[in-house]
Amino acid sequence: MLWGLKMNVISMVFLAMVALSGLSVSLFLLLSGNSFFIEWEIVTLNSSYLGMSLIIDWVSMMFLAFVSFISSMVLFYSGSYMASDPNINRFMYLVLGFVLSMGLLIISPNMISILLGWDGLGLVSYALVIYYQNEKSANAGMLTALSNRVGDVCILLSIALMFSLGGWNFIFYVGSEAMGAQLGLVAFIVVAAMTKSAQIPFSAWLPAAMAAPTPVSALVHSSTLVTAGVYLLIRFSPALEGTSEQSCLLLLASLTMFMAGLGANFETDLKKIIALSTLSQLGVMMTILAMGWAELAFFHLLAHALFKALLFMCAGSIIHSVGDYQDIRVMGCTVSFMPLSVASVNLANLALCGTPFLAGFYSKDLILEVAFSSPLNEVCFWLLVVATGLTVCYTFRLVFYSLVSDFNLSAESGVSDDNPVMTWPMLLLGGGSVFGGAALAWLIFPAPYMICLPSSMKLLALLVSGAGALLGYLLNIMSVNYSLKSLRYYSLVVFSGSMWFLPLISTRGVSLSILKVGKFYSGVGDMGWSEFYGGQGAYSTLIKSSNYLQVAQDNSVKIYMISLVMWLVALMVFMEG
Repeated sequence: MLWGLKMNVISMVFLAMVALSGLSVSLFLLLSGNSFFIEWEIVTLNSSYLGMSLIIDWVSMMFLAFVSFISSMVLFYSGSYMASDPNINRFMYLVLGFVLSMGLLIISPNMISILLGWDGLGLVSYALVIYYQNEKSANAGMLTALSNRVGDVCILLSIALMFSLGGWNFIFYVGSEAMGAQLGLVAFIVVAAMTKSAQIPFSAWLPAAMAAPTPVSALVHSSTLVTAGVYLLIRFSPALEGTSEQSCLLLLASLTMFMAGLGANFETDLKKIIALSTLSQLGVMMTILAMGWAELAFFHLLAHALFKALLFMCAGSIIHSVGDYQDIRVMGCTVSFMPLSVASVNLANLALCGTPFLAGFYSKDLILEVAFSSPLNEVCFWLLVVATGLTVCYTFRLVFYSLVSDFNLSAESGVSDDNPVMTWPMLLLGGGSVFGGAALAWLIFPAPYMICLPSSMKLLALLVSGAGALLGYLLNIMSVNYSLKSLRYYSLVVFSGSMWFLPLISTRGVSLSILKVGKFYSGVGDMGWSEFYGGQGAYSTLIKSSNYLQVAQDNSVKIYMISLVMWLVALMVFMEG
């Protein structure tokens, strides 16, 4: 136990040093405009070459710095949150393996090494989701693993298609016509990114993954795993331009954003509300990425990582204090007992809503104005507008239920936030949520953008946010009447609150039928006819043939006499005929 508690400090210091080094290198590369491609030859044997490629540019270094910083905060926070866990050592090693896999994916310009990081994320995420060993965690872990396997298969197929390009270092081919001409390659990359970033129809696994410990959720939903798909598409964005896959991605990302915002307004589990909030923001990133603005998507990716990690840490602190309840209806009035945690939650929520001059404002406002000035179709435009309002609506609902409503906890609850191991990371990430957006805006976009829009368009984001806040407050301040009235539209409420039945379809629908087909094929095909006529059948045929040849080559007189008699008989039959 003591080693586990010391280990979180050692890991935090190491990752903080990596973050500082990565940020320094990133700033140098950003200001100088340089990037480095490093290829390391591991072994060459009989003209077969095995090497490792690395890409060192400002994008990879800055993202690596953010991942390392948030991971260091999460590991330090875990020293208190997981202190009573007898397996804290295993937990720390798993989180470090998770960070290592993400780092490998970030600095890889090669599809083979990306697959190593991609599969490493999938494997470690499964181990972390089933960390609390119960049936719910096992089901959630299986759903997460099987959903991500679709993306793994797509990466494997894209590796096979890239073979014809002459190499797997996609960084050299991503802007060329050869990659666009390779049929299906971009589609496989897009599907792989959609599975990892949980876009429709692969969205069911993301709320289910909340079965993992809360520090893991803070790491997964801010800078690792779910952002891997967005990062991959940022790298492949030149190949995506002007393709039919770009239009499909735009529509599906807009639908995902709307569906997640709608579902969060009907959810009562605190962690799942924040998970659906992550899903909504991933939809925002994918939407602007599908419009061709990869740098904007990367900007929002980094800004979102800061306040989302803070939001999950505050949620974990509240859950930890209120007796491990996660239902927001049994919380309430925590502002009187946990002022620091509640202030941090409000700060993160305001940044999420795009409140001026916080981290989310700089990226979110720019994304909305660029989208409004782009040739966007009307369906995606209104989905984007309504989803923005829904974000503010569920945020105010969350604040009302868990922070300022009547005290609903039991009398024995000891609610406080006097643990410095859990509060210091909140303060540091709170600073990032306030100043991070402005700093990133000055670094990534040093020249100011001049976006000219009509006054109605300029004010639309503000009006929609205000309407969402008012709706969220009014609907929940009269929650008793609202709950009774919602029973009249029970089917619509269930449909909206269940992510459009995607969890049911993903488990008992598609997945169950696919697994049945897989079992049938495995029994009849793989271990049946293909085995009979394939490996084992060919082996037995070759053994029999070799036995006949062996007998014929033994120079036996009997064999020659029999052969001679048979030849003479055949000749006589032929002569008589």
